[in-house]
Amino acid sequence: MTGTPDIDVGEAAHRLTDFLRGHRPVTVLSGAGCSTESGIPDYRDDSGNWKHRRPMLFSAFVGDVVNRRRYWAQSFSGWQRVSDATPNQAHYALARLEAHGYVSCVVTQNVDGLHQEAGSRRVIDLHGVLRRIRCLSCDGVIERDTFQQRLREANPDWRVAVSGHAPDGDARLSRADFASFVIPDCAVCGGILKPDVVFFGESVPKGEVSRVYRHVEESDGMLVVGSSLMVFSGFRFVRSASKAGKPIAILNRGTTRADDLATHRLWGSCGNILSKVAELAGC
Repeated sequence: MTGTPDIDVGEAAHRLTDFLRGHRPVTVLSGAGCSTESGIPDYRDDSGNWKHRRPMLFSAFVGDVVNRRRYWAQSFSGWQRVSDATPNQAHYALARLEAHGYVSCVVTQNVDGLHQEAGSRRVIDLHGVLRRIRCLSCDGVIERDTFQQRLREANPDWRVAVSGHAPDGDARLSRADFASFVIPDCAVCGGILKPDVVFFGESVPKGEVSRVYRHVEESDGMLVVGSSLMVFSGFRFVRSASKAGKPIAILNRGTTRADDLATHRLWGSCGNILSKVAELAGC
């Protein structure tokens, strides 16, 4: 399927509402397009191509202190944008649909925690959350705001202009020299600290994968919201639902990897359409 069909918001909302009424409850898989209306950039354009530089690989982060300095300098400078983000219409609508029995679980590829902030109670953070920092040696965890303060104290003279924003709090900076940026080690064991998220090239924990498969198996259908599904970690669940003969609705602005698997394909703003769906469904 190519192009972007011109579907009226009201028509799309009625189609999706009928889908949810006929196949409740569904497992929801959400992606970056669910959070763009909260001011958090997404990774890909409507054709599924990268809009920004590719994210840092796990092997590059753990294998080279130069890469870690670059990552943390950019993250330190861009964190406020994620920290200040608030839920949008899409997050609130999904929480309302869950409360009224239309959604069994939200599986999110996002790491911003906005589904929980909006009121969703059954959420699986497939790729982790940015608001936690984990030590790769002792497995200790601290809050990101605490680590942000430690970064600030370790780099009191760090001055840089932000020239742009990428997904997940990654900022484009006006300088390319990060040699002077200081990264605090774990206060307990001196180990390497990393956001508690799944980097590209890193595997999703097996326990989380099993939980998602169980939800997909127990649900009557699947709804994809704001994901191109170009990353296998999410696509595999849609493929599993399709193989099991479950109906699949996809709501996304652009092309997805699973368009040929969808029984209901809807194009448009996640927030506008889902808020209308919640209203039509009496939530």
